[in-house]
Amino acid sequence: MNRVATVVVTYNRKELLLENIKSLMQQTRAKEQDIIIIDNNSTDGTYEVLQQHIVNNDIIYCNTGANLGGAGGFNYGMRYALEAGYDYVWVMDDDCMPAANCLDVFLTYEKEHAGEYGFLSSKVLWQDGKICVMNVPRATMYRNNKDFSSKAVSVSMASFVSFFVPASVVKDVGLPIKDFFIWTDDWEFSRRISLKYPCYLLNESVVAHKSKSNIGANIATESAERLDRFFYLYRNDVYLYRREGVQGFLYETVRLSYHILTILLKSDNKILRLKKLYQGTVAGVSFNPQIEKV
Repeated sequence: MNRVATVVVTYNRKELLLENIKSLMQQTRAKEQDIIIIDNNSTDGTYEVLQQHIVNNDIIYCNTGANLGGAGGFNYGMRYALEAGYDYVWVMDDDCMPAANCLDVFLTYEKEHAGEYGFLSSKVLWQDGKICVMNVPRATMYRNNKDFSSKAVSVSMASFVSFFVPASVVKDVGLPIKDFFIWTDDWEFSRRISLKYPCYLLNESVVAHKSKSNIGANIATESAERLDRFFYLYRNDVYLYRREGVQGFLYETVRLSYHILTILLKSDNKILRLKKLYQGTVAGVSFNPQIEKV
């Protein structure tokens, strides 16, 4: 039987994590997975509430020893899975709640199309049952997918909110870039794969994303105390799109111009928001992180 490493990255969200683990244990093919919790050194008692699951061997618990961000956590988890000899890696955040047949849909597709794809992703719904805006896959590098009814839809980029990839593909293209810290790590990693392999959204594999709101990251409306995070967004995005050549440069130029205009027209603390956008963008021009391989 092929072995699936179900990698969940968590940080200070123990209640959501417990709900996530429950949904994973209720998978119809739960016996074919090992649940691996990658804890970014939580300080909210996460380890303590997981004790019974650890004792019962329901999960494998790994503490990274520091907050590595989402990118570092997924890098750590995928490396662990590959070095442990798993055949597939299924990754997600701690606020992802897969439907009971989610893994079965992936494994059924794998059985029918082994070696014919790079990654598979789930349809992500928000808590109200509508499509989750922040997790809409890209049909192309610059266009969102709009097909949420076909069984399998070709995509070029997808989020780590339920992302299934063969270990052989990760060995080929390398791990997610840990230096990203947060944001764009899934976009970059999935794009790296889709440049070499056909990749698909499987609409019958459904998860609920229990994020606080159903909107994407927006520097124009974010609270002032959380603006520092946007440095990573702009730095990492510039790195991603500059790899796409002239078309990527033009796309990112238009995107940045739109963000600047939105800040000028709709935001308070305009100078601070523009400063974070500028700092991240400039840093992205010379940002050349290492892609690690196992």
